[in-house]
Amino acid sequence: MSTHRPLRVALLGAGVVGGAVARLLTEHADDMAARVGAPLEIVGIAVRRAGRDRSDLGVDPALFTTDADELVTRADVVVEVIGGIEPARSLILRAIEHGASVVTANKALLAEDGPTLYAAAAENGVDLYYEAAVAGAIPLLRPLRESLAGDEVTRVLGIVNGTTNYVLDKMDTTGAGFADAVEQAQALGYAEADPTADVEGFDAAAKAAILASLAFHTRVSGTDVYREGITEVTAADVAAAREMDAVVKLLAICERSDRGVSVRVHPAMIPRTHPLAGVREAFNAVFVEADAAGQLMFYGKGAGGDPTASAVLGDIVAVARHRVGGGLGPGESSYADLPILTMGDAMTRYHISLDVEDRSGVLAQVASAFAAHDVSIETVRQQLVPGEAGQAARANLIIVTHTATDAALSSTVERLRTLDVVRGVNSVMRVEGS
Repeated sequence: MSTHRPLRVALLGAGVVGGAVARLLTEHADDMAARVGAPLEIVGIAVRRAGRDRSDLGVDPALFTTDADELVTRADVVVEVIGGIEPARSLILRAIEHGASVVTANKALLAEDGPTLYAAAAENGVDLYYEAAVAGAIPLLRPLRESLAGDEVTRVLGIVNGTTNYVLDKMDTTGAGFADAVEQAQALGYAEADPTADVEGFDAAAKAAILASLAFHTRVSGTDVYREGITEVTAADVAAAREMDAVVKLLAICERSDRGVSVRVHPAMIPRTHPLAGVREAFNAVFVEADAAGQLMFYGKGAGGDPTASAVLGDIVAVARHRVGGGLGPGESSYADLPILTMGDAMTRYHISLDVEDRSGVLAQVASAFAAHDVSIETVRQQLVPGEAGQAARANLIIVTHTATDAALSSTVERLRTLDVVRGVNSVMRVEGS
């Protein structure tokens, strides 16, 4: 066994994840010491209220403190699981300035101000690890940052938010409406009382920024990510996908091309034959494509106390080993500095449902609108809509396009809305994964 002195670990936060980290560090102290080469000693746990009963964590009550500013100055490794921008950013920077390596699960902060944290870590010669920031227990970021460092990643396509996946899965498998599915997710603890960050895509967008930054060696912030949530997804959209033998998923899509990097989050139809289509309930999965490695898929629990704590503990072991043996893990890699493309430049496909008059010449006018914007039609399907006596005959026209820029597809839809023969655009959804 190593004779290295104990490494001092400070925890910022004792919520669902922080509490699980504290409990597991205590329960597996001997194993952790053997893996690291030195004991890991919790020297403090910063909380908002020190008087609460936390006996279930199995740690000394004297370790709890409300003075996080002081705590981070006397640790070798600081673990931040409080979330949000402030005070997390200030505490992390203070810890780094005092020579501590940092493990964080804070996706929002990394997406907003990651470069500041990376620069501080590099300047002070410490590690900044954040495996738990994306996809919970799934080992994803380290493979992108280390295992695939010698390859060129071209695409990352993933389900990175368990709440929205649960909601869309229930809409598909049980026929539940959006509101009912959200209530089910809340009852099971998958969704917060205010699910806005999840259902509006903010959570997934922050994760997409982190994934794209690592995959393409380019700084991508949360504001660079095009974002649409799932609040506008209807039962009709889910049914239309089913008719195409597809499902609706909220996808994080990061793509590299000769023109630059495209990063977006939005609901899309994907074929049921695609690996991501079978991801059920609140699970996460990410599909990675690289030049040499080919196609890789990472799947597992994307949230929860113990699963997320598993990723945090993995990072703690990694940075602690570096403290014992000397050296550092990889830092920020942004050498490629590729341009960030707008959503209009992104290449995608559309599924469009139109309410049209059922008479000759309608299809020709619709097709002309697509041709005017250089958008090719892949399939067309028409369904007659029974009309009331005295009303003109109607039809539902379902069109799936070939790949085109999102700007061209969007302009096509706007043109369709102006046609006299089009009574309404029922729905528009992107199609991915085929």
